[in-house]
Amino acid sequence: MLLSSGKITLRSFNDNDAQRLTELANNEKIAINLRDGFPFPYTLNDAIGFISKFKASDTFFAIEWEGVYVGNISLLPLDDVHRKTAEIGYFLGEPYWGKGIMTTAVKCITDFGFQVKQFARIHTGVYEYNPASMRVLEKCGFTCEGIFRNNVLKNNRLWNEHRYALLNPTALQGNSVSL
Repeated sequence: MLLSSGKITLRSFNDNDAQRLTELANNEKIAINLRDGFPFPYTLNDAIGFISKFKASDTFFAIEWEGVYVGNISLLPLDDVHRKTAEIGYFLGEPYWGKGIMTTAVKCITDFGFQVKQFARIHTGVYEYNPASMRVLEKCGFTCEGIFRNNVLKNNRLWNEHRYALLNPTALQGNSVSL
């Protein structure tokens, strides 16, 4: 599957991404902003396992900028009563920060999530020390719905988590939906 906007393409993972993923992801500045399931150091075996797990997914994508693999982005569908909601997650290799790449990628996957996957809501949490990620979300129309105090334990310290969400403007609120 391919999604694109300008110089940005979101595509399925392939086995050839493993070495590049390892190079980009093996960075403490990235790992500190992600959940503990994202290891540091990040090894080639970690990359191979990740790609194997998600290369057939229709909601986890490699980000390409000008034809070069630069990071990952995903929509994790929730279940049960939250089945019309997805959690967005992403990372971008440090050499590509500050170029507007992630803002474009977030807009692209959000449009896909609302138009194709028919999610009513997309949300995420951002650790208090990551204002760059908060700015990306705000540029894409996400709203900070609240701050969960001392909600995240990262590197043996409790941090606040800022919760952001964007609602699908075409979703029916308060009305019955047939699925």
